Amino acid sequence: MTEIEPTDYAETLGVLERRVHEARFTLQRRANAELLDLYWHIGDAILSKQRVTGWGSDVVGRLAGDLQAEFPTMHGLSRSNLFSMRAFAAAWPLRDGIVQQPVGQLPWTHVVELLSRLDDQALREWYAGKDVQNTWSRATLIHQITTRLHERDAAAPGNFRAALSRPDSELAHQLMKDPYTLGFLGVDADSAGSADGANGERQDHLTRQDRPRVP
Repeated sequence: MTEIEPTDYAETLGVLERRVHEARFTLQRRANAELLDLYWHIGDAILSKQRVTGWGSDVVGRLAGDLQAEFPTMHGLSRSNLFSMRAFAAAWPLRDGIVQQPVGQLPWTHVVELLSRLDDQALREWYAGKDVQNTWSRATLIHQITTRLHERDAAAPGNFRAALSRPDSELAHQLMKDPYTLGFLGVDADSAGSADGANGERQDHLTRQDRPRVP
């Protein structure tokens, strides 16, 4: 005899599904924060060594190779990405302040776009705030920068923490699929269905000539 489905089953299932999504999003945000903290530390270490002992690009390349050998499944340890980390630490020199700012809530791929497309630090901060507030995708962030949204919208970014409470937002989905965070956690980004995983390393070089910069 087939058991009759309880009348409240669908409601209970919906509540539990939302709870699972929220828990996963919370974990992903924490992992992303730890990843950005790690990248900042690596970038700051490179900056310090270059200032004190004159490390050159060859030494950074060797460092990348050794780190990749030690952590072969982890995305983001390429030579080009180490230079992105260096730029990250130079742009936001106060580590403790990063987690309190919108940039500390963004996926690494978004941070790289801010670094590679914008020269003005105030604009980086402005677009980071707008990105989190409006939960943009990476493609939307690029579009808004290249079309100079800051010249059309003078309003300051709003409450970015409220925006981050939406696990169904586009930014939330990007955090869940980010190949760098997944690699940091030891998860294969390709098997997780990340569209950016295969090409992420090649797209992050700050000196690419096909990236228009906003002065």
